[in-house]
Amino acid sequence: MKNQFVYTSFLLLIISMAFGCKNKTRQESKEIIKISKIEAPEGMVWIEKKTFLKGAKDSDTHAMPREKPAHLVTVDGFFIDITEVTNKQFKAFVDATGYVTIAERKIDWEDMKKELPPNTPKPHDSILQPGSLIFNKNVNAVVNMENYGQWWTWKTGANWRHPEGPESTIEGKDNYPVVHIAYQDALAYCKWANRRLPTEAEWESAAQGKNTNTIFTWGNDINQLNTNANTWQGVFPTINESKDGFEFISPVKSYPPNSIGLYDMTGNVWEITSDYFNVKYYQELDTTTPIKNPKGAASPFNPNNPYQVEHVMKGGSFLCHASYCASFRISAKMGVSLDSGSDHMGFRTVATPSMLNLKK
Repeated sequence: MKNQFVYTSFLLLIISMAFGCKNKTRQESKEIIKISKIEAPEGMVWIEKKTFLKGAKDSDTHAMPREKPAHLVTVDGFFIDITEVTNKQFKAFVDATGYVTIAERKIDWEDMKKELPPNTPKPHDSILQPGSLIFNKNVNAVVNMENYGQWWTWKTGANWRHPEGPESTIEGKDNYPVVHIAYQDALAYCKWANRRLPTEAEWESAAQGKNTNTIFTWGNDINQLNTNANTWQGVFPTINESKDGFEFISPVKSYPPNSIGLYDMTGNVWEITSDYFNVKYYQELDTTTPIKNPKGAASPFNPNNPYQVEHVMKGGSFLCHASYCASFRISAKMGVSLDSGSDHMGFRTVATPSMLNLKK
């Protein structure tokens, strides 16, 4: 997103406890362990192995073609963060490593133009400065909803420490989701924390909670949206009525968790996953049998952004509204390029027993 907006604006156990029993049947019967018997790392919960319906549900009137057809997947158990990674957690990473995020780095035009259409003119140097995208809170009218540049602004000096620009701060906001995090930044944090990004299938499994076939993290009733998620109320993007109590981003755990204790799987900030964003991926799948532990498309494909590698982000954000993207649904997805960040995009991490060296 970062590159494309610079251009257009010049503009997301089962510890298989085989007890070494002599009786193989007995061993297999104990393979699935209850969540209560699995000790999760601090700040994480265990997601049991299950088979569920991934993608758009038949009754979902907001579903987009890239979310279809729905198909059964089986996902092994894993741990996932209870909340998005917070400012406090990301600061601990930066303090320990000295890491500098994409939004804080000098922009290299020679690298940038590789992901833009051939012969794209170089923007003025005043634009090619470290920064990120922020939502334009002063939009009064929109001519064409397809032109999202009307409500996005490239802000020099915007980054995770200064989410609304150089004059803003995260002081007193330790428990807010960290934002302006690009895919590469998320990977760096994961490496330091011995975690990884979830696959889209893992993310949907976690979002479903105890369910296997629902549109939203709480069920199928859209009337419960405002009490369960931080999204846009009013007329997007000009009138924000804040019926849910927050005009824009909110602290983590401000809304009820889903059925297994995960917060903000819907709304607040988009969450980066490891899968490539490919709008044709579902249409090319063999859906005759459940797909086990899918890791997404083999390559990215987005005809609207053909020169960039994009990954899937999930969950929607505080800007999602039914009149525009309706991305507060479990199956919803959008693409984000490797070096893009904004004030409504963050991430959460996962871990497996093998990553944590837990004995089986």
